[in-house]
Amino acid sequence: MTGDGPAEEVLTALADPTRRRILDLLAARGEATATLLAAELPVTRQGVVKHLAALDRAGLVAGQRRGREVRYRVRPERLSSTARWMEQVAAQWDARLSAIKRIAEGDA
Repeated sequence: MTGDGPAEEVLTALADPTRRRILDLLAARGEATATLLAAELPVTRQGVVKHLAALDRAGLVAGQRRGREVRYRVRPERLSSTARWMEQVAAQWDARLSAIKRIAEGDA
C-alpha cells in the first residue's frame, strides 16, 4: 500500500470524529443498523447513512441487507493494512532521522 489510494481513503474517513465514533460503536456491538447508531449519536439517521457510505467507500465497514434493514459491521482488513503502511512510513522516517543525527554528531 502506498500513501495514495486506499490509505488516503482510510485516513480521510477516519479524520471525521463522527465516523470514528460509528466505528467504535460497531466494534462494540458487532453490527448495527443506521437507526440504532443514530440513537446513540447527535446525528440524524440520514446523516449516519452518509457517514456509513463514506466508511464503506474506504473499505472500513460492510452492510448486509436483512429484510428491510441493512446491518453494518466493521471490516478490520483495511484498518490493518493502513496500520502496516503507517508502520513502514514511521520506520523510514526513523531511519532518515538516525542518519541525520549521525551526520550532525559526526560534524560536531
